[in-house]
Amino acid sequence: MVAPPEEGGDPLAGPGAGDEAAVMDVSVRADSVTVVPDAELIAKTTGAELPLYIDPAVELNASERTVLSSDGDVFYNFSGGTNGMSVGKCGTAVIGGVSYYCGNGYVNRMYFEFAPDKLKGKQVLDANFTVTETWSFSCDARWVDLERTNNISASSKWPGPTKLDQMGDRHVSAGRGSACSPSQPKAPIKFRDNPEETDENLTPTVKAFADGKFPRLTLMLMAKDEKDTVSWKRFDDDAVLSVDYVSKPATPTAYGIRAGASRLCSTSESSPSVITDPKPDFLATPETASGGEAEGRLRAYFDVDVKNGSTWSDAPEPSTGSLKPTSGYVAYSSSLKNFPAQTKDWDTPLVDGKLYRYSAYTRSLYNSDKSYLGSGPSPFCYFTVDSKAPKKPSVTSWTVYSECVSGGACAPGGAPGKSGTVLFGPGSGETSANNGYRYRLSTDAAWSAWESGATYRATITPSSSGTKLLHVQAKSAAYPLGGDEQIVRFLVSEGPAAIGRWSFDEASGVAVDLSTTDPAHRDNLTLSGATRSPNGRRGEIVKQAATETQPAVRGADQALKLTGAAYAATAKPVLETAASYTVAAWAKLDQTGRNVTVMGQDGTHYSPFFLGYCDSVKTWCARLADADAASTSLDNQRVNGKDPAQTKVWTHLAAVADHDKNLLSFYVNGRLQGTKAITSNWPAPGPLQIGRVKHKGVYTDHFTGEIDEVAVWQAAKSGEEIATEARLLDGPDGSGMPHLELVADLNPSGASGTVLKDTTSNYGASLTLGTGASLNGDSIVLTGTGGAEFTDSALVDATGSFTVAAEAVVDGAALASKPDGYKAQILGQRTATGSSWGLWFEKTGLDSTGHEVLDENGDPVIDEATGEPKSETWALGRWHFGRLTADGSGVSVRSDESAVLGTEVGLVGSYDAQAQQISLYLVDRQGVPTEFTAAAATGGPAVGKGWLNSAWGSQLPGRVDRIRLWAGAVHNAHQKTEVVGD
Repeated sequence: MVAPPEEGGDPLAGPGAGDEAAVMDVSVRADSVTVVPDAELIAKTTGAELPLYIDPAVELNASERTVLSSDGDVFYNFSGGTNGMSVGKCGTAVIGGVSYYCGNGYVNRMYFEFAPDKLKGKQVLDANFTVTETWSFSCDARWVDLERTNNISASSKWPGPTKLDQMGDRHVSAGRGSACSPSQPKAPIKFRDNPEETDENLTPTVKAFADGKFPRLTLMLMAKDEKDTVSWKRFDDDAVLSVDYVSKPATPTAYGIRAGASRLCSTSESSPSVITDPKPDFLATPETASGGEAEGRLRAYFDVDVKNGSTWSDAPEPSTGSLKPTSGYVAYSSSLKNFPAQTKDWDTPLVDGKLYRYSAYTRSLYNSDKSYLGSGPSPFCYFTVDSKAPKKPSVTSWTVYSECVSGGACAPGGAPGKSGTVLFGPGSGETSANNGYRYRLSTDAAWSAWESGATYRATITPSSSGTKLLHVQAKSAAYPLGGDEQIVRFLVSEGPAAIGRWSFDEASGVAVDLSTTDPAHRDNLTLSGATRSPNGRRGEIVKQAATETQPAVRGADQALKLTGAAYAATAKPVLETAASYTVAAWAKLDQTGRNVTVMGQDGTHYSPFFLGYCDSVKTWCARLADADAASTSLDNQRVNGKDPAQTKVWTHLAAVADHDKNLLSFYVNGRLQGTKAITSNWPAPGPLQIGRVKHKGVYTDHFTGEIDEVAVWQAAKSGEEIATEARLLDGPDGSGMPHLELVADLNPSGASGTVLKDTTSNYGASLTLGTGASLNGDSIVLTGTGGAEFTDSALVDATGSFTVAAEAVVDGAALASKPDGYKAQILGQRTATGSSWGLWFEKTGLDSTGHEVLDENGDPVIDEATGEPKSETWALGRWHFGRLTADGSGVSVRSDESAVLGTEVGLVGSYDAQAQQISLYLVDRQGVPTEFTAAAATGGPAVGKGWLNSAWGSQLPGRVDRIRLWAGAVHNAHQKTEVVGD
């Protein structure tokens, strides 16, 4: 690709590790910020050391801390105070001919663990670690090491987590006060990379931490010589990690070529967009990575290339250059909740008939805006300029709907499923004779067929409410493939609201109909034998809204729990079943073996509809009764689900009886399963029933399990509206994000035996360890020869939206001998013959960096022949989430950078069933959401192995520290942090 030359290389070669720094006084006024430079730093700076940099800084305080002692003592989350806690050997030492006694010779190490929340979206320039030394055994200085280790917990014991890398060391003594000459008061000890010592890696480590390569950073203080009692020291609990940074730029969004009310972007070079204006407007919104918004100082760079023959080269720049803004920067707008969109008027004419491509970059400014960090490019938008092609068509004479005027009125009209018309004609200044038009809505997957005529009146039928875009193209005899594209915006009114909605979250009594606030119009459900469980599909919800003085009160959502002949029913009919209607609910079925019904409404002999499970086909189904007679058929008007029904997992069901179109539609997890012609309809005058149904005049098909979020509409809802209902949005804080329900949380800390049980959620999942898997009190340890399985439940419906999270350590040395392409699965679920989904590491090569071999105490193993520490080769590769296959043909999202092995990594995968996309997260999202076709799972998930070609393989050497699964898909990195954590 042709990129601006400035984008190449690393522009952050400014302040580096070990550079001098000083804190400056800052005065903030309403219209200015005054910075007072540090005179001493300026005075000792030579001309060769210029420029000086002014960059923002952030401080991180430890989220956990502990002291581990070789005698077995543990001081988790200790308090430092005046005396502090100790590091080094507490024994006997002789100083100045006098013997001093400390203790029996035990050794202490101190650990501080940091979370990355304040570092999100930030490119680290420099880092230092500071902690106060409160006391020293001697006035003579001794070396203290700062090491990175694996993570700590309340159960960590001596010798502590494995050492990973040296961060730095200091030769210090502080805290003895006037006992030393000169006096040595307690003092902050700062660790910072010394560029002359290449084994000090604090800044690059913190940079990798900020980049999301591992979820926690644990730093250990230890005496360099743990056999020397004089190295015994005490430190406070005030450890701080200070970081200088610049906001990390992200690829721009909303990029493209202006076309009416929106923008064009054809990403296919063989099918470029056609524009007639040689001076187009290019659009892009600069972005930062999530977390970097507040301090972002951004510009957008617009890059346009032209193709001459087979070679791409830069197109001539516009008169104002390729940047926007041309000077200064744009900052994050709290009102827009984004950075302002940028438009570049390309006033240097582009050449008729040439093929062009456009992409945009974000530049994040720092060093008084003299330096910048550049993002990667947006995808290329390919286009040709042809001033003779048909111009943007006119779009006029609307019925039902109306065009939204830029900066003016935008009146809502119609409703989902309601048709309107609009007239297409020649655009302003058109010189060619249009002979046809095609069009599509923004929600359509494809264009309409070409419709002939100099003008054409089209019928449009939006499938959902909200703002929609109408795309229109004209063609002529000379341009049969079409010309410039017109895009107009219009607003669709909300469709009919639910006439009944029940969430079962009351403390007791009836289930209140939430579709109205008028008690007189509510159709409440009376529970008979039914109870409420704390396993509601919405997960954690707001039970009591926040006030000016009190925070919101949150708690577990509740669901309707049904056993035996329990049910819930209204007092009177809710639906007019002779007219169009829609019914929907979440269901978690405990067992199969017979028909069960989620919902129906009483006729004299039958319910007109049966929404539930059909045991004869082992799947969910929607059925309509032919008549309300003593005997009738339920199979003539019936749609079955495409996949076998799963027990003990949440599944969304919806049936639409459209009596205008005489069509029955059935949806599972927001996806259409099929349709069937409706041949009869009739009114049911009785109550709505939840968990049972009337059949031949008696109630039967009692549901066993849980039902939640029941809703009914007196209208035929569209597929898009059903998908929105299945997303279960607006929770738990009204943010519009999907609700997630935790269905499994397995933490091996303190566990032993061969079965690990979920003691956190209410779902009771258990993991049975097999060959090559064991519990060591902290982790599931995997040798790479077997694994473990959830044998009692699938935990999540693999055809519905779900989220999985695993904290794991992969043994890079054990994988070094595996062939490239070897996949080591951490967590996954299988089908009958292969993989449904999985999280795995894929080896791509060998790490050229040697890794020290460590003993059980975390110390280097010395080669007796050379006297040097032994080293070993580790595998190199990337993380994946998707479908595991032996030949690599399965679709997956992979990590942006090479996986960090040998240390704890938090991996999160999600599947959005309605969008049919998978996403992978470390701290932030990796790559982009990727199209994925779900495969129904068989049995429960497996840990440390994968099911390939009807056999177990892809075994993982390493360990797994925690496993969690949710019903529902996290939507973005922010929600991932809120729900899963860092």
